[in-house]
Amino acid sequence: MKNLITDVGGLKVGNAHDAKLASGVTVVIFDAPAIASIAVHGGAPGLRDAALLEPGMTVERVDALVLSGGSVYGLDSMGGVLALLRARGRGFPVGSIKVPIAPGAVLFDLLNGGDKDLGGDKDFGAGPIYWRLGYQAAKAAALEFALGTAGAGYGATTVNLKGGLGSASEATAAGFRVGALVAVNAVGSATIGAGPHFLAAPYERDGEFGGRGWPASFGGQGEFQIKSVEPQNTTIAIVATDATLTKTEAKRLAIMAHDGMGRALRPTHAAMDGDTIFAAATGASPREATLRDKAEIGACAADCLARAIARAVYEAEALPFAGALPSWRQKFAVGEKDS
Repeated sequence: MKNLITDVGGLKVGNAHDAKLASGVTVVIFDAPAIASIAVHGGAPGLRDAALLEPGMTVERVDALVLSGGSVYGLDSMGGVLALLRARGRGFPVGSIKVPIAPGAVLFDLLNGGDKDLGGDKDFGAGPIYWRLGYQAAKAAALEFALGTAGAGYGATTVNLKGGLGSASEATAAGFRVGALVAVNAVGSATIGAGPHFLAAPYERDGEFGGRGWPASFGGQGEFQIKSVEPQNTTIAIVATDATLTKTEAKRLAIMAHDGMGRALRPTHAAMDGDTIFAAATGASPREATLRDKAEIGACAADCLARAIARAVYEAEALPFAGALPSWRQKFAVGEKDS
């Protein structure tokens, strides 16, 4: 296992970014349409085609899921993904036409120092920048992909450090694979106070985000910090399993995975957040999941998401702009573990 969401059979991930824009897109492409649902716990989400993911809605399966920077402008990225899927003959048939399904969520990265006036006109110029990034990300989908300052996490930040794209995976006792993919653009912090220790430290595996564990002496979280009271944030994520689930069970998986945000970020689910998790089941495993298995899959999804959030910050590199937030590696010397 590569400790990536692509350890879950039946999916691939692609990234694309524009360095001058300081933003990007990440796409999960499913090998075959996957059961999917969503849980939105933040107060300021930016979504496209999210309502169809609720149990009871007609469409049950999706061809792709999309995470994008750019706030409302990033919603164009899903159109680029749909264009590539259509060209490949994907989608459910409606008469003689096939209709691909690629819901998505966006995060706010409009104030990170990048040139948001590309093309010389206001509001991102005349060209469909995010449409192109969505198309490029979908075209790049593979089993291996970059973390940190990449894809939808390219322009992401936290209150005190550069945010980014993270992923993690694990297997349940019965052998079902579970993975998480997240773009961390949090209103708060992924670390404890002003120090290097990640809130998600108890869930870390094999030193995947530095191996520092908890502080030797824990004196509390320190001063409460948030970026802003404006809706300039959002942590958006996808969790996936190779188990076979119903749409209602996928909804429960998305709900359970939100516990991972609470373990790895402070605060989460605030009014100025758009914290959103998609959950997908590829059905690639030949095993039949019991109720116990499904509960464990949900618990593992929360653990994976917590780890992926810390990895996103740990792997990120600072943006090359004046006043840009430092990366974790810049601020805290790698290789020198605190006692």
